[in-house]
Amino acid sequence: MDIKQPLEEAVLQSLQDIYAIDFEPDDLQFTPTKKEFSGDITLITFPFVKKLKGRPEDIGDKIGGHLLEHSDWIENYNVIKGFLNLNISGKKLWSFTKSIYEVENYWKLPSNGKVSMVEFSSPNTNKPLHLGHIRNILLGWSVSKLLEANGYDVYKTQIINDRGIAICKSMVAWQLFGGGQSPQDAQVKGDHYVGDFYVRFEEELLKEYKLWQISDQGRSVIKERNEKGLSEEAFFKSFKNIYFNEFSQLGEAAKNMLKSWESNDEDVIALWRKMNNWVYEGFDITYDKLGVHFDKIYYESDTYLKGKEIVNDGLGRGVFYQEDDGSVWVDLEDVGLDKKILLRSDGTSVYITQDLGTAEMRYKEIGASKMIYVVADEQNYHFQVLFETLKKYGADYADGLYHLSYGMVELPDGRMKSREGRVVDADDLIEEVINEATQIAEERGELGVLDNQERADILRKIGLGAMKYFIIKVQPKKKMIFNPTESVDMQGNTGPYIQNAYVRIQSILRKSDIEIGKNIDFDIDFHMAERELIMLISQYREQLQLALKEYDPSTMANYAYSIAKSFHRFYHDCPILNAENTNVLHNRVLLCEVTASALREAMDILGIEMPDRM
Repeated sequence: MDIKQPLEEAVLQSLQDIYAIDFEPDDLQFTPTKKEFSGDITLITFPFVKKLKGRPEDIGDKIGGHLLEHSDWIENYNVIKGFLNLNISGKKLWSFTKSIYEVENYWKLPSNGKVSMVEFSSPNTNKPLHLGHIRNILLGWSVSKLLEANGYDVYKTQIINDRGIAICKSMVAWQLFGGGQSPQDAQVKGDHYVGDFYVRFEEELLKEYKLWQISDQGRSVIKERNEKGLSEEAFFKSFKNIYFNEFSQLGEAAKNMLKSWESNDEDVIALWRKMNNWVYEGFDITYDKLGVHFDKIYYESDTYLKGKEIVNDGLGRGVFYQEDDGSVWVDLEDVGLDKKILLRSDGTSVYITQDLGTAEMRYKEIGASKMIYVVADEQNYHFQVLFETLKKYGADYADGLYHLSYGMVELPDGRMKSREGRVVDADDLIEEVINEATQIAEERGELGVLDNQERADILRKIGLGAMKYFIIKVQPKKKMIFNPTESVDMQGNTGPYIQNAYVRIQSILRKSDIEIGKNIDFDIDFHMAERELIMLISQYREQLQLALKEYDPSTMANYAYSIAKSFHRFYHDCPILNAENTNVLHNRVLLCEVTASALREAMDILGIEMPDRM
């Protein structure tokens, strides 16, 4: 149960008794009472005016009087215009607090029997995970946890881009410059090792171009094609793809390797598998650091074939159409989009082809009623096209698809570009935030008494918690700047601030030496800080549902911060271990325990562990 449910029932009964008119729970609008007024929760009466044909303040006064007389949940009320401010019974507040402690899995909603899938991370195998992936991974993991807490059976998946020209670039570079070494030989993490060869390919391509541009052929081509008189750098930027496809020897090698891969050349497939496995081993290390895992992994090298089957089936049924050159298209102009190619004239797939195949494979394997794709906002149009294409195709699951779009994340010094080797690696960022946490801990000197392993574990929790919270607290659709130093600040809206509230409670519980939940006195008068904290905690399930409705984990992040702030006020204003008597001590220790549970569960949804000490 929660506080809102019995209040809704009492108000609905009051409306029926007073006006003989039935209302539904959705007709009631509750909100926390503004701090300048007396009350714990406010019922807004303006929506009743049309149906009840009365002044909002008169309606509020009648409902408040009826509640005061007939409901043991209300001990007082006041009306300010169209706002009925209700004071909850102190007995009920303490009873509610005790019930949270006693109810198993209070913080999660019962199973609804529905299956959902969340796709996130979805990296390429030509480079390591980076800062952008971290925001993606944290959002995907948090949305998965939100779904689970709201009663869904959740599959966490990723689709790995393990094929294409970019992967072949890394393979060619390793053949030319790798000297037959493995990551173990080079003592480099697998995904970083392969990523270095992707960067090396681009570096060598630029060297090759610089020699070509002073050759007779290069001079002639550039003179002919640089009609706008662009600078050398600007021209190369506009001409690079043409150079790669028409003139580059390295480009020719990469394209030939791709053709060999598509022809199932044994040697190329063997190299492809070997280098991809190096990358997967590196990815797994990073995922383990972040505390995430996947229930099912899909590979584009498999799903693009299924996508071709769907396109050919749709073509046969007249859903898609074929141009004279043999390419296959879908016409989405009737839904405000363009015509979109689904297969090239030579029968090869495009990016959307494999996404069609992936969606079909997932639905048949998982049967999810919801499929959420966590992908940056640069792909908004792509997902509009994908979803509308599946609707036109007649996919049963098309209405359950959702694109969780998010803005780019940058560091204070700007964006990153992987091809030039200026990528902000996820591993480096994780190490940096842990180092920031370590520096602060050394300055405070509070962990010096712990052994090295326990100390390292706490610093890991603080550093990762700081990074995760700083990123997740921002609404997904907003662009953001991640500042590692600001993220570990012990004050303000940060992960360590919330963790500190939890740690403070653990210290109180260790020192209290009482049996929690026993000898609770329901008649004890409330301090305002206690009432505020309990009412805030009572909103947990409501916030949980709101966060899922918007697919926005920042709701739970900022809610956890509100609880932590409220607890710190309670801790400051209300003596706990030095309470005025034993009964007050028992009640306040119970409230501490319930607060700690709320913080732990809310932060767990964000993928954040809570340390016992800081």
